[in-house]
Amino acid sequence: QVQLVESGGGLAQAGGSLRLSCAASGRTFGNYAMGWFRQAPGKEREFVAAISWSGRSTAYADSVKGRFTISRDNAKNTVYLQMNSLKPEDTAVYYCASKVNTILVVTTKERYDYWGQGTQVTVSS
Repeated sequence: QVQLVESGGGLAQAGGSLRLSCAASGRTFGNYAMGWFRQAPGKEREFVAAISWSGRSTAYADSVKGRFTISRDNAKNTVYLQMNSLKPEDTAVYYCASKVNTILVVTTKERYDYWGQGTQVTVSS
């Protein structure tokens, strides 16, 4: 079992920045990909960003490309999402997820094994 705990959410103004963190604990040995997803009220959970085990490969949704950056520190079992130039449409609950036993980038939510509880991000105009 892997436990994921997100932090860093909150309220930001449009154009501002927030940095989300996701700390993994439990069975964290071995290779695992990490991803960030978000879900706004009344909408499906959608892909935001993902990173491979090594950190050398990343993927982003078109809506956040150029504004968000995903990174990871395997020594700390932590993945980050730096969010810049925030927009009101970025308002959502943000979830991190892990996919065990892979070195690849994973962008499909159905393939992830473990999920955090989510952290609210609210962007005011």
